[in-house]
Amino acid sequence: MGRIRQALIKRTSMELIKKYRDLFTTDFETNKKVLEKVAVISTKRLRNRIAGYITHKMRQLQ
Repeated sequence: MGRIRQALIKRTSMELIKKYRDLFTTDFETNKKVLEKVAVISTKRLRNRIAGYITHKMRQLQ
């Protein structure tokens, strides 16, 4: 089985993809920097998990 992500991470990521789809790429490092600019995220760990999920979804969409 794969890793299970929290609903907060999935929900937040999908909302951000809907709003800023043209800014996100399939590169994790780029997505981290974009997240710093477009969203206020409380912790580094949460930011990284959201960026990772966004990267995963962008790869699926391509």
